[in-house]
Amino acid sequence: MSVATVGRSGFALLGVVQAVLIFTIMILTVPLPLVAREFGLGPSGLLLLSAAYGLSFSSLLLLGGRLTDRHGGRRTLRTGLLLFGGASIACALAPDYPVLLASRFVQGAGAALTAPAAVALVRVLHPEPAAYRRAMATWGGLSVLGATVGSVVSGAVAAAVSWRWLFTVPVLAALLGLVRSAALPAAAPLGRRPALDLRGAVLATAGVCTGSYALVASTEHGWRAPEVLAPLAAALALLLAFTGVERRTADPLLPPGFLADRRRATALAAVMATAAGTALTFVLLSLYLQQLRGWSAAATSAAFLPYAAALLLAGRLAGPLVLRYGPVPVTAGGLAAAAGGLGLLAGLAPGSHYATALLPGLLLLPAGAAASFAGAAVLATGGVAPERTGLAAGVFNTAMELGPTAGLAVLMALAATRPSVVGGYAAAFAAAAAGLALTALAVAGLPRTTITASERTTRIKEFTP
Repeated sequence: MSVATVGRSGFALLGVVQAVLIFTIMILTVPLPLVAREFGLGPSGLLLLSAAYGLSFSSLLLLGGRLTDRHGGRRTLRTGLLLFGGASIACALAPDYPVLLASRFVQGAGAALTAPAAVALVRVLHPEPAAYRRAMATWGGLSVLGATVGSVVSGAVAAAVSWRWLFTVPVLAALLGLVRSAALPAAAPLGRRPALDLRGAVLATAGVCTGSYALVASTEHGWRAPEVLAPLAAALALLLAFTGVERRTADPLLPPGFLADRRRATALAAVMATAAGTALTFVLLSLYLQQLRGWSAAATSAAFLPYAAALLLAGRLAGPLVLRYGPVPVTAGGLAAAAGGLGLLAGLAPGSHYATALLPGLLLLPAGAAASFAGAAVLATGGVAPERTGLAAGVFNTAMELGPTAGLAVLMALAATRPSVVGGYAAAFAAAAAGLALTALAVAGLPRTTITASERTTRIKEFTP
């Protein structure tokens, strides 16, 4: 098998795994009421179940990145897939709520090992800078694609068979990855092998997890409740301690200067803002269509089919655009388009017609999101030393996970201040649109990398089959 063939098949395999990791976040979003009825769950149980996977996923990503840089991509990938696949089987067979909840936490831990390892392997498969930029431009859209497919498929499968069958997708993806990973390069650690930094890992994991839980809990209890203030204070203390430890550690988990790079920090802000806007759309429109308009879970999933189609088309175009014009204008333009889509959804009213009031926003938002993620992925992971590829991937995926958590908490709190439910949803969409528009201005102010005519021709040819 030629090197080019290995590169294409390997990237396809890793792309499927990455999309399924994000797919798994969304698979219980639409059928969550069915799970609640089966296990007799109240609001608190539902809250924790809906957040469990994302909590462990986001809080362990920095550690997953360090383990990738320390032990190599293929080894870490296989370990993560074993955890992820085993926990997915346990979810499908869970006899009660505690088993399902614990299995979702373990699933997230497996995903936190798998995601940065996959990016490290992408870099091994595409060692040339131009080829790596091309790969990451495509990679940026895989997460939102996975989330979209999860939302579209989950309602239909849960209504036709059972929500338990949804977990066959992550099980099959894990099995495929384990079997086919033998054909991937060994991917030994690149450069110097970093120390583990256990103190930093414990503090970062505890801080991110506690803070994320507080943000999620705020949607049920409000910002002034002890259930929110106590974990928020604990998270702040843990993250401050983490910062202090990292400054004194010879080989820190997250080097203090890593996020000081303006391009990287702004790109991560773009990732968080875009992820928050897309997640808000799925959550609010699912609630609006099912609870206020009386749509079934299957019909609600079908409502997002045009969104998925627009995302697929835009994702196909985003990579070549990034390589032709550079990541800065594509990211800024994508953010602006996504802001426009959310602005259209801000016109939501009790009797909004799907075709005229919702569909335009559901087409413009994914087109912008695909461009934003593609450009931001290149900005966030570019210029990183090979031995820090896992770190860059961990930080990028952390931003992808924290965006919906923090963004939803703030925007749902804003929605709750409005006298009517639909009015609150409209206000949340308007605020999200404003956030993306401001982020677009910040990205547009970044310096652009000059691309010569010959480089542009070379990069465009890379996308020609």
